[in-house]
Amino acid sequence: QVQLVESGGGLVQPGGSLRLSCAVPGSIFRINTMGWYRHAPGKQRELVARIESGDSTDDEDSVKGRFTISRDNAMNTVTLQMNSLKPEDTAVYYCNADITTVARVTLTTWGQGTQVTVSS
Repeated sequence: QVQLVESGGGLVQPGGSLRLSCAVPGSIFRINTMGWYRHAPGKQRELVARIESGDSTDDEDSVKGRFTISRDNAMNTVTLQMNSLKPEDTAVYYCNADITTVARVTLTTWGQGTQVTVSS
């Protein structure tokens, strides 16, 4: 089982910025879709943004124009740049990736989650 390694997150004031990073460890044959989800208290987990292997992206409506997802295929990483943060962005953020292992097994993998808190 492959677990993604996340970094970033923390406490920031409204209007501030944070950057989340996620790496796929080990040897991988191919990384397909990568993305970020979030889970706020009392709500269901929701997709924030995702990026395909060809770099096309899909963002949740509430983050359009504020969040940017990008990937580095050479480093097997995905980054979420979050600007103009709002209190309603407060949640645990999870990295997600659909990968194909060197054994040609396709898996959906997750990070451990990182807390983002937007508060004054």
